Amino acid sequence: MPNPRLATRYAKALLDLAVEKGQLEQVYADMQWIKAVCKSNPDFVNLLRSPIIKADVKKKILDAVTTGKLSELSFAFNKLITTKGRESNLPEISNAFIDAYKVEKNIHTVKLTTASPVSDATKEEIVNQIKSSAGYENIELEEKVDADIIGGFVLQIGDKLVDASISYDLKTIAKQFENNDFIYKVR
Repeated sequence: MPNPRLATRYAKALLDLAVEKGQLEQVYADMQWIKAVCKSNPDFVNLLRSPIIKADVKKKILDAVTTGKLSELSFAFNKLITTKGRESNLPEISNAFIDAYKVEKNIHTVKLTTASPVSDATKEEIVNQIKSSAGYENIELEEKVDADIIGGFVLQIGDKLVDASISYDLKTIAKQFENNDFIYKVR
């Protein structure tokens, strides 16, 4: 069962240790690799979370998967997690570490959803506009193509959402027709 509090604590401890040892960038790359492995292979995550598989078997499999791919600090951290019986929380810990890293480096994630792929010049213009209007220095742009929005874009910056999509406009117009806003009410 996902435990965000536990994941945040372990991620914070790893972040502090990585900063202290001067290996923050390397550990960040390791956590991105672990996140990618967990995202691309649901069977691996199911193995880590399985109560049927013994801890020593999980430890051997995790060691086999990560040997030679992670730095010494990240490898030792994974050993600690398996020793403590927290290997089922590894996907959440890697996500929490990435989030903590972004906070540490003052990186803001911006999610851009469009109906079709956007050119690099347009992406750069959007990033520059956000930098000037919101005052952010470091922006990481995550882009997604969703044909269901028909046209326009949806931009999410933290907890703020700008929906300038055609599908949103069409839904708004449909609500106006349902309410009969265009017909005078006679009574």
